[in-house]
Amino acid sequence: MSTAREVPFELEPGEQPLKSGGANMQRGAEAVGGKLFLTSARLVFRPHALNLQTAPSQIELGAVVDVAAAWTKVFGKVPLLKNSVEVTLVDGTRQSFVVTGRSAWIVAIDKARGGGVRVG
Repeated sequence: MSTAREVPFELEPGEQPLKSGGANMQRGAEAVGGKLFLTSARLVFRPHALNLQTAPSQIELGAVVDVAAAWTKVFGKVPLLKNSVEVTLVDGTRQSFVVTGRSAWIVAIDKARGGGVRVG
């Protein structure tokens, strides 16, 4: 588990870095490698330059309604390993991240968004 002291993006006034680590974000059939950052206001994913999809993504914590353990899926369909964090947004969209220390990520995200912490 690492904490983020410096982040490669601009923080909003009052926003604090909380956690960072290597991650893969499932984008369609591609598992995009990069780094995931948790701040007091958002989740930010910064892909490595060698991916096909290199645009960064961010999720405002206020838009998160659930954070849960999930399966990593081959081609986005076939369950392989239970080592992902799935974030569900108010519009029903789900974003999945493969991370090391999944339970710690779930707790950190839930605490940052003011949710009731549960690990599963």
